[in-house]
Amino acid sequence: MSDVKKIVVRPVAAAVGNEICKAHHYSRKIVPNSQIHLGAFLHGRCLGVMQFGPSMDRNRMCLLVRGTKPREMLELNRMAFSDELPRNSESRCLGYALRLIRKTYPTIKWLVSFADGCQCGDGAIYRASNFILTSIKRNTSLLVMEDGAVIARKTLDDHIDPKTGRFMSAIVREQGIKPLAGYQLRYIYFLHPAERKNLTCPEIPYGAIDECGARMYKGLRSKHSGDATAYQAGEGGSTPTRALQSQGA
Repeated sequence: MSDVKKIVVRPVAAAVGNEICKAHHYSRKIVPNSQIHLGAFLHGRCLGVMQFGPSMDRNRMCLLVRGTKPREMLELNRMAFSDELPRNSESRCLGYALRLIRKTYPTIKWLVSFADGCQCGDGAIYRASNFILTSIKRNTSLLVMEDGAVIARKTLDDHIDPKTGRFMSAIVREQGIKPLAGYQLRYIYFLHPAERKNLTCPEIPYGAIDECGARMYKGLRSKHSGDATAYQAGEGGSTPTRALQSQGA
């Protein structure tokens, strides 16, 4: 049996999920409002995590699917896997997670996730799992500071300079701080397939990623990535669950 078929996916405590995320996610950052933490175990060791929770801008996200109530959707906030896990671990574990959430949380109708085509990748794992691509947007929200640190504009919007009383985002913009080059891509997965007809934004063919130069894999941009027009559509502790384990399928 391949090692990938020996992976066990089961709930873990938030502290465990956050530790794995800090160790293996490219940003080394966590999303504080994550509520469902699913660990990927191989030979008894937790080597990966998938974290789900409400979107930071949940009310606006709900508008992507007509009739959605705030508690009827989740965001895949973080997916972080150690390089020690075998090939295809991400897609296999994500498949388990989707089935687990559908069965355990039947009121959740759909999921949204974002791929960071500035620092990580264009969402190949989501395409392999049949997520629908709904937006390819040139990055404006991640700013690269003079020391090379990357900070979300929203983080700066939430902080005021005590000396001037102005938002930090406005100050750094005047200092010439620019957004990180690249794209942000948005994907949606319908746990209730009938809800797909209520999608309020266009479905974008995967080929559009190459057309607008947004291709990235493991932090490396494609040599074909350029300045083509982006495709834009719309705006951009958990209940204990049973363990989900490979059945060798």
